[in-house]
Amino acid sequence: MSIMEENITRIHIGEKEFILIGTAHVSKQSAEQVKEVIEAERPDSVCVELDEQRFESIRDGDRWKNTDIFEVIKSKKASLLLVNLAISSFQKKMAKQFGIQAGQEMIQGIESAEKTGAELVLADRNIQITFARIWGNIGFKGKAKLLLSIIYGIFSKEEISEEELEKLKTQDMLDGMLQDMTDSFPTLKKPLIDERDQYLAHSIKHAPGNKVVAVLGAAHVPGIKEEIHKEHDLKKLTERPKKSKAPKIIGWTIPLLILSVIVYTFFSNPAAGTQQTISWILWNGSFSALGTAVALAHPLAVVTAFIMAPITSLNPLIAAGWFAGIVQAYFRRPNVGDFDTLSDDVTSVKGFWNNKVTRILLVVVLANLGSSLGTFIGGADVIRLFIRNL
Repeated sequence: MSIMEENITRIHIGEKEFILIGTAHVSKQSAEQVKEVIEAERPDSVCVELDEQRFESIRDGDRWKNTDIFEVIKSKKASLLLVNLAISSFQKKMAKQFGIQAGQEMIQGIESAEKTGAELVLADRNIQITFARIWGNIGFKGKAKLLLSIIYGIFSKEEISEEELEKLKTQDMLDGMLQDMTDSFPTLKKPLIDERDQYLAHSIKHAPGNKVVAVLGAAHVPGIKEEIHKEHDLKKLTERPKKSKAPKIIGWTIPLLILSVIVYTFFSNPAAGTQQTISWILWNGSFSALGTAVALAHPLAVVTAFIMAPITSLNPLIAAGWFAGIVQAYFRRPNVGDFDTLSDDVTSVKGFWNNKVTRILLVVVLANLGSSLGTFIGGADVIRLFIRNL
C-alpha cells in the first residue's frame, strides 16, 4: 500500500461514511491529495482542522495591516502575540523550504469544498482555549521547557527532506513522535492532542450529510478513529482553566514586603533606608533598561524602562514593558511594509529584531523580564541591607 493510500481512513457509522485524510501541514503531496479525494468523493460536508479565528486568518491575508500595536500592548497581549508568531515560525520555515504555503492542505480543503458545493465545517476548538488549557496545565517547569523548545525552533537551522516529512504521516512514525512528545511534556499531550481529538471527532460525527471528508493533521487521525464512536461533552472541553490565586498573592506580597521593609528602615535608620531605595531603583531600572536595550529599542524607550521599572514592580497591575513598548511604538511606529513582511521575518532571528512589529513586542517582553529579574535581585538586596542594619 502506498503512503498516499495509507493516509486515508474510512469509517462507517450507520448510514454515514467518514473519510479522514491525515496530512502533514507543509506537504505538497498532502494538498494535492486533499484536492483529489474531495473532487472524487463529492462529499456532503468537508471538515477542516481550523477554528473561526484561524479560518479568518487564512481568508484575510492582509489582517496584519489592520493591527493596532498600541491596543495589543494596552490589552496585555504582546507576549501572547510574540509566542504565537514564534510558534508559527518553525512551520513557515519548513513551508518555505518546500516552496508551499503553510496550511496549504487546509486552504485546499476550503477551496475544494466550495468548488464541489460541499458544506464547510470548521471542526477544531478555538485556538485561544487550547492555548489557555495548555498553559494552565503544564506548570512552571513545563512552561520553561516549552518556551525553550519554541526558541530552539526559531534558532535551529536544521532541514529535513520531503521524504522524511512524508514519513511523519505514517502510523509508525506518528506513534514514535507522540511518544517523544509525551516523554518531554507529559501534560502537553492531553490538551494539545487528546482533547482536540475528542472535539474534532464530535464535529466530524455531527457534520451534515451522509458522506463527510475530514482534512486533519496526521497526529489526530488515530485518536479520532477511537473517539468518533463516543459522545463528548463540548462544554467541558471548552472550559478555560481556573486561574490560580497564588501568582496574584505573590505579586502583591513581594512589593508590600519590600515597601514595608524600606519604610521601617527609614524610620529606624534614614541613611540605610536611602541606601535601600537607591538599590531598589538601580537593580530594577538597570535590568529592565538592559532588556530593552537588548531588543535594540529607541533610547527613550530604554530610559522609560529604567524610570518605570522600580515603580511598576511595586504594582502588579502595571508593567514597565508596557510603557517602554508604547514609547517604542510612538517613535518607531510600524508601517504597512513591516506588516507585509511579518510572516517572512519571523522565520529568522535577524528578522525578529529588524521588523518594527516584532521589535516592539520584544521591547515589551524583555523589559518585563528584566524588571522581574531586577525585582528579585533588588528585593534580596533590600532585605540584606535591612538585616545588616538591625
